[in-house]
Amino acid sequence: MQRYFLPYAVTTLMMFAVDMLWLGVVAKPLYERGLGHLLAAQPNLLAALLFYLVYPAGLMVFAVRPSLQAGAPRSGFVAGGMFGFFAYATYDLTNLATLNDWPVGLSMLDIAWGAALSSVASAAGAWTQRRFSR
Repeated sequence: MQRYFLPYAVTTLMMFAVDMLWLGVVAKPLYERGLGHLLAAQPNLLAALLFYLVYPAGLMVFAVRPSLQAGAPRSGFVAGGMFGFFAYATYDLTNLATLNDWPVGLSMLDIAWGAALSSVASAAGAWTQRRFSR
């Protein structure tokens, strides 16, 4: 268990840092334009904290660890991307199916973002695990 702490921490920190850059700078105007009527004045910090603790654990279980057990750490990048695609697609497609005025274009962008973010975070975790587990 302890041997997975450092890769988990790196996966989590990479995901958080890159996502904050995306959400706070790059995509902020897109989300405000498309979802402004739904955005809270202040984010629910407890829910955000839980997301940034739980989601990287999923990346560890379904992308980082299996890629290293298979002896193919680069496959963590692909598996992470797939995990991100399916997780973000579940969220966005459910919103498209159940909410009024949920923007299709923003959903497609968000799904692509989830795949890219998860790929990068998983690759960082796999690299860390391989580099420091020798």
